[in-house]
Amino acid sequence: MNELAYRTNFYVQIASSLMSLGTALAGLLVVFNHTDTLGDWTSTDILALLGIYVLVSGAIQLVIQPSMQRLMEDVRLGTLDYTLTKPEDAQFLISISQIRIWKITDIILGVVVLGVALARRGAEIGFDDTVGFAIVLVCGGAIIYSFWLILATLSFWFIRIENILVIFETMYQAGRWPIGIYPVWLKFILTFIVPIAFAITVPAEALTGRLVRHCPDHYLATFACACHNCRLRRWLSKV
Repeated sequence: MNELAYRTNFYVQIASSLMSLGTALAGLLVVFNHTDTLGDWTSTDILALLGIYVLVSGAIQLVIQPSMQRLMEDVRLGTLDYTLTKPEDAQFLISISQIRIWKITDIILGVVVLGVALARRGAEIGFDDTVGFAIVLVCGGAIIYSFWLILATLSFWFIRIENILVIFETMYQAGRWPIGIYPVWLKFILTFIVPIAFAITVPAEALTGRLVRHCPDHYLATFACACHNCRLRRWLSKV
C-alpha cells in the first residue's frame, strides 16, 4: 500500500498494462488473420480467454505474488517472528502482507476485455454458463493461491528460490492460449504441476459452454482440487 504515496507509479502501471494488453491483442490479430479458429476456439472465445488471463494475472500480482515474496524475504531475514507473534491468524496476515494497489488496473482491463468478448457473443452465454464460470474461477484462484503458498514455504528449507518464481511467471504466459492446443506433455504440466489450466482455460471453457459439453464432471474435479489445496494450506500453516 506504500505505492499510494507515488502517483507516478499509477501512470506507469497504466502505460505498462496497456502496452502488455496491446501486444497480446496484436498477437491474436496476427493468428486470426490466417485462420478462423484455433482448435475449436473462435476469435471471440480467445478474446474472452485473454480477458480472464489479464484478470487473474492482475489478482495474482495485486496481493498473492507480493505477499508470498514478502514471506520468503521474512524467512530469509528472520523477521517472520514479528508476524507470527501477532494475535491474528498468521496465514491471513502473511497472505495480505503486501498489496500492489496499482495492479487493480490489470483487473479492470481484464474485466473490460471479457465484457467486450461477451458482448460479441451476445445471447450465447446462459445462466448455467455464468454460474459455472464463477465457481471454477473462484476454485482456480484458490488453486493458484495454494500453489504460490507451496512455493513460498520452500523458503523454510531453501534460502533462495527466486528462480522458481521466474519459471512460474514464464510458464504463466502460456495461459494466453487454450491449454488444449499444446502437446500432451505440456498440457499435463500446465494442468497438474503448474495449475494454470484451472485458473484460466477452465473458467473460459465454462463461460463458452465447453466445460459441460466435453467434461460434465469437470466442475467436481475442480472443486475437489480446491478442497484438497485448502486442506494443504491448513497443514502448511502448522509447519
